[in-house]
Order: sequence, then C-alpha cells, then structure tokens
Amino acid sequence: MNFTEEHQALRVTVSQFVDKELDPFVTEWESAGRAPLHDIFKKMGDLGLLGISKPEEFGGMGLDYSYQLVFAEEIGRAFGGSVPMAIGVQTDMCTPALARFGSDELKTEFLAPSIAGDLVGCIGVSEPGAGSDVAGLTTNAKSDGDDYIINGSKMWITNALQADWVCLLANTSEGQVHANKSLIIVPLNTKGISFSDPIDKIGMRASDTGQIFFDDVRVPKRNRIGEENKGFIMQMMQFQEERMFAAASALKGMERMIDLTIEYTRERKVFGAPLITNQTIYFKMAELQSEVEALRALVWAACDEHMAGRDATKLASMAKLKMGRLWRELTDSCLQYWGGMGFTWDNPVSRAYRDTRILSIAGGADEVMLSIIAKYMEIAPKAAK
Repeated sequence: MNFTEEHQALRVTVSQFVDKELDPFVTEWESAGRAPLHDIFKKMGDLGLLGISKPEEFGGMGLDYSYQLVFAEEIGRAFGGSVPMAIGVQTDMCTPALARFGSDELKTEFLAPSIAGDLVGCIGVSEPGAGSDVAGLTTNAKSDGDDYIINGSKMWITNALQADWVCLLANTSEGQVHANKSLIIVPLNTKGISFSDPIDKIGMRASDTGQIFFDDVRVPKRNRIGEENKGFIMQMMQFQEERMFAAASALKGMERMIDLTIEYTRERKVFGAPLITNQTIYFKMAELQSEVEALRALVWAACDEHMAGRDATKLASMAKLKMGRLWRELTDSCLQYWGGMGFTWDNPVSRAYRDTRILSIAGGADEVMLSIIAKYMEIAPKAAK
C-alpha cells in the first residue's frame, strides 16, 4: 500500500482525537459502565471521521477503503478497547450495507445523520441461540401489508443501550436459511422494543452491551435494505469490513502495549539490572513486534483485494483469526513482565488483557474463521444436503 500525504494527515487527525478526546476519560467511562457515545460521535462527525469511505452525497468523504483502515489503525491506539469497538460498530458494522444497498430515502433518514454523529447505530445479528451460526437466527419479520411485524430478540449488542437505530437481520420468509433473511433498519424508540440491563462483562467495561427484545414491532417495509431475502448475503459482505476494521484497529494498540512493556522493563530493576537485559524478554518483544508486522501485511493485503472488487473473505478471515490470537499471546506475555503491577486493575496491559479476549469470539469465533479459511482452501468436508 502506497500511503499519500492525505493518508498521513488523516493519521494525525485521528491520533490527536485519541489523545485529546478519548484517553483522558477512559477510566472514568469504565467506572460509569458506558462512554457518552452521542457526545463522542458528534465530535467525530464534526471532523468528518464517521463517513470516511461513505458517499459524499450523504455527508461522507467518498474516499477509498484504505483511508478507513488508516482511521482504524489510529483509533485503535486508544487506552481501552470499548470506544474503538463502539466506533467500529458505527462505521464498519451497521452502515456498510445501508450505504451500499439502501434506498436514497433510507440513507437520508439514517446514514446521513449517523455520518454527522447525530444518530448512534448498532448491528442486530447475534441471538441467545445464534451467535456465530448466523443462519440459525430465529427473529422474524412477518409481512403485514406495507409493514413488517417483528418478533424475537438480539443478544450481545454493542451500543444497544444508547443506539437510535439497529440494522436488524431477521427472517422474512420460510425459505432456505441462507435465502430467507432481510436487513431492516429499525428505530429503537419504536413501540414494542425493550432492553435488558447492561451485560456485566469481564472487559470492554465502557461499552454498553445489552439484549434487545422485539414484541410485535411494526416497521414500514421501506426500511428494508435492498431486496427482500437478500439480507444474509449483504450481512456476509458487512462482516468482511467488520473483520478488516477489527484487525487493523489492533495494530497500533498492540504496538502501544509492546512499547509500554519495553519502557517498564527498562526502568524496573531485578538483581541489580534492568529487566529488559534478560534475553527472554527482549527476544519476546522482538518476536511480538514481528508478529504485529506480519498481521499488518495481512490486513493491507485484504484491503487491496477489497478495494479491487475481489472477494477478500479468505484474507479478512485470516486477519481476524490472527488478530484475536495475537492479542491473547501479546497481552499475556506483556502482563507477565509487569509482574505484580500487571495484575492490578488500572494497568493498561491488564485492561488490554481483559478487553481483547472477546476478539477471538465476537465478529465470528476463531473456529468459524478457521472453517471459512478451510472452505476457501477446499479442504473442509461439504455439508450434507
């Protein structure tokens, strides 16, 4: 990837935003159990950061996806994964299909104000009985004249308790499970919608995650994105941007943890010498930095495929798999070298240790990524008909 002056200018803007608007408040937001997304997103919208690769006619910058991944890299520098994850939901999880397939009317009503930071969105795919198994979801939207009537629930929904709308995947027919689903934009103040209390998680403490319940929720069919029963395909496309964003947003965060650990082990002396002089430690830091660079190459290879209009699913799945596993190895290794300090709650490495464990589960578990990769390698057994 050849980065331009415009790429670099974007990096500076996002990095300054992290330093000024996110990092100073992370501990406060974690204690409160949520970050103030409307305030944060409005500041980002004013800077044009919520629509980097979205159409200009709806308030976006209209730039190619490489700029979006530059943004992802820099926003991932933040201390704490909660807010970068919430931002990624807005930019790369609930809006790509809307921007690509939605009607102009729907984009005017939901995409434009989301790009401006006036609305917060979320993505409604996972359910209590259907997480990685997207085809097995049971929430349904039954036709009733010009409306759908929606019943069911969605689980583990990031931004749920602050969101203004959800991009909902629901069954709209009784057909084959990969061809009976539609994506529907549902305003979350609609009658019949209720919410759980915030889910008490081991990490991502500033992220308001909840369950959404739909009880005879009536939504006009004009809120459907694209054709009826094409939602599964659209969601699979959205997943690729979600997975590339997740992998890209890990890179600078990983490097920050490595740098902090190197700094600490230089200052911390054991048996009269700095910890960093132990070959075990400096070899491990070198190995981890090498792994981050390998992940970076994989992320940008996937980006090249995506921008060229080719199927990036295999590379995006590889990047997502590698990212989750590398976070686990990196945070565990770094925490070890912080000793007792690594086991304290407010240590940045211990926060990363807690926050990033979900990344091998959410957005497609490691096992799902391996299954996808194996299918593309044509070595996975074919499903029985």
